[in-house]
Amino acid sequence: MTKADLVVRVHEAIGPGVTKKDCAALVDGFLNAIKQAMVDGENIEIRGFGTFKVRDRQPRLGRNPRTGEAVIVPARAVPVFKPSRLFKAEVEEAH
Repeated sequence: MTKADLVVRVHEAIGPGVTKKDCAALVDGFLNAIKQAMVDGENIEIRGFGTFKVRDRQPRLGRNPRTGEAVIVPARAVPVFKPSRLFKAEVEEAH
């Protein structure tokens, strides 16, 4: 599903009173709010859906696949999503 598909689904869910352009602005605003909160180091919890977090990965020893030479992979922050139990159950039930 692309962002355009998401806009169409939001438009269908809201109904005829709102334009697709307004729905696109809504989707963009929502995604930007999540992105900015994560950049600021905040966790986002949406009950019944899941939690968006930023985790710090420790530096580790990796290997260059061409040469086999050991390389240190630096520490970094990565965004993660943890689905709620309810969300997991719905997905499992659908498949």
